[in-house]
Amino acid sequence: MRGVVFRGNRELEILDFEDPTPGPDDVVLEIKASGLCGSDLKFYRDPPEEALKALGFKDFASRGLTDIPKIVAGHEPCGVVAAVGSNVDASAFAVGDRVMQFHYKGCGVCDPCRTGWTQMCVRGATIYGATANGGHANLMLAPASTLVHLPDEVSFSAGAAIACGTGTAYGALRRGGVTAADTVVISGMGPIGLSAVQFAVAMGARTIAVDISDEKLATAQRFGAHEVVNSGTTDPVEAIRSLTGGRGATVAIEASGAPVARVSTTRALARWGRIVLVGLGGGIELDVSPDIVIKQISILGSYTFSIVGMRECAQFVADHSIDVDALFTDRWRIDDAAQAYVEFDKQTRGKAVIEF
Repeated sequence: MRGVVFRGNRELEILDFEDPTPGPDDVVLEIKASGLCGSDLKFYRDPPEEALKALGFKDFASRGLTDIPKIVAGHEPCGVVAAVGSNVDASAFAVGDRVMQFHYKGCGVCDPCRTGWTQMCVRGATIYGATANGGHANLMLAPASTLVHLPDEVSFSAGAAIACGTGTAYGALRRGGVTAADTVVISGMGPIGLSAVQFAVAMGARTIAVDISDEKLATAQRFGAHEVVNSGTTDPVEAIRSLTGGRGATVAIEASGAPVARVSTTRALARWGRIVLVGLGGGIELDVSPDIVIKQISILGSYTFSIVGMRECAQFVADHSIDVDALFTDRWRIDDAAQAYVEFDKQTRGKAVIEF
């Protein structure tokens, strides 16, 4: 098989590997689509050791990570089952099944693992595309327990998006308890924010999109956002209060990770509002009494989603005919992976995917 390997310092290679053979509890996937995600850029830009440290992996040798640079990248895999191990129940997964892969594996016995949150495993999680071979290859070895069936109505590329970024947006909205009674502000119109717009609209919520790019805000409008606010030219707090009759939004999804956006989005909430922090990195500095306590604001963190949530997201997409494929501005082949990441690194376009 052939796979993309990050070398760090904005360098990558396409290397040849032996084709994988499934162990008793494994499957081999024939990858059809593998998404590019913003968190991939940490590994693309930085030396692998530094990127892993940022994820909390500090003791590489004890985890068998002695040859870090030769791990196949890509943590949004989607494809077809090509081979199954001897212990895999044929009624669960069979050759030819269309599947997404949940890109985490834990110990399987701790409470987070038993509830489908294997990325929060108390003994440490394997992360496919970071600490184990991922989806930027034509074949991928994965435990059958990490697979989720892909509805027939959903394309492979859409399934790849659901496997991380789009699924993360869905998980954040569920974490915030969004219903049709809510006015939702979504800050940051990258792929996660735009997905959140699509889902919030489908959930019946009044949806306000916030970004500093008029182009991205125009996309949000095409995706159904009821109002848009350019926070680079307008005070977003005042704009949102004006749009809501002075009350503020009931829910906010902060997907940009920018400290200034976290502050303004929190301050744009109505009394008893709730904000879900999705974007990674950076900090937040609020005046606790007026910004949080007196208004009784709830601040929630949302880290990707559970494997159960991934299945729910895919079914929601199918049931509501959500056009996840509209997120993609760039579709690449594996031979063009170097150029794909050069363009993706600029962070000026939308979602990108490698298709096989």
